[in-house]
Amino acid sequence: MNTPAPAPNPCGPALAQWLARGPLPDGALVAVAYSAGADSTALLLAAHDRWPDSVTALHVHHGLQAAADRFEATARSVCDGLGIPLRVAHVRAAPAPGQSPEDAARTHRYAALADLAQAAGARIVLLAQHADDQAETVLLALSRGAGLPGLAAMPERFQRHGMGFGRPLLDVPASALREWVQGSALAFVDDPSNTDTRFTRNRIRAQLVPAWQTCFPGFRPMLARSARHAAQAQGLLDDLARIDLAAVGDPPAIAALQALGRERQANVLRHWLRAQWGVLPSEAQMSQLLDQVAACRTRGHRIELKVADGTLRREGACLAFSRPPQAASI
Repeated sequence: MNTPAPAPNPCGPALAQWLARGPLPDGALVAVAYSAGADSTALLLAAHDRWPDSVTALHVHHGLQAAADRFEATARSVCDGLGIPLRVAHVRAAPAPGQSPEDAARTHRYAALADLAQAAGARIVLLAQHADDQAETVLLALSRGAGLPGLAAMPERFQRHGMGFGRPLLDVPASALREWVQGSALAFVDDPSNTDTRFTRNRIRAQLVPAWQTCFPGFRPMLARSARHAAQAQGLLDDLARIDLAAVGDPPAIAALQALGRERQANVLRHWLRAQWGVLPSEAQMSQLLDQVAACRTRGHRIELKVADGTLRREGACLAFSRPPQAASI
């Protein structure tokens, strides 16, 4: 009796399509963010198949749960068996005041991955986020009343901490990845925190996604398409903001802003604050700022508005953003 051929890794075609949209330089070392879960295991194997001698695995140990040691042990075992170099970072992702544990873990994880990749000489870090993750991100953005940047969800390529990151699996469903890994001989770990419904994303996964699937079977590609449309629209708004910023100046001149319509004022000011200062005003803050700009018709008119960790003020004929000096360390 002939033994059936093993099913192909679904990450292989997805990786090829992602590369077709943006090839990597010849001979570039590729890093894979490897948690030892099913998704990153499938991606690591696909990358290793494509670049047998040019792949390294990166594992971040957050120390946030007892299972973290088991994740690292599994990652070491799998990489040793495959002959894939593994670099590990241990971080303590304690949230800052007002920051959620999820945001803190994500911030520390990307910084650690960038550091590990740079130390290895890698040109890009591949992430195993998939179609289900993308759909959950869109639903989370909708629940928060996000604008186009939020609705655009996760880009397939981006830069952070001086390192390139790529997501080649955004069109691959989680079920296909898990089914393939379960049919392979490779060990992987299920993250117990994925079922903890104290986290908003997990509630979406456990409660909202099944309801959407019942009402709209096959909805994931549709949400991914909406995310792409939002990203395209945001790209056009960014182009317009750069044109308008060149006209109003940096820092923006108040009289030049007043010559623009209210929507274009909001667009260019969001772009300026995000690009120059890394902050994004809320809808209420932007509405207050636009009202103050509209009312600023006399030399002595004052503008002052708190945004994130800084303050927007009028300085002469322009707007200026400033942060308070850091308290001296003791």
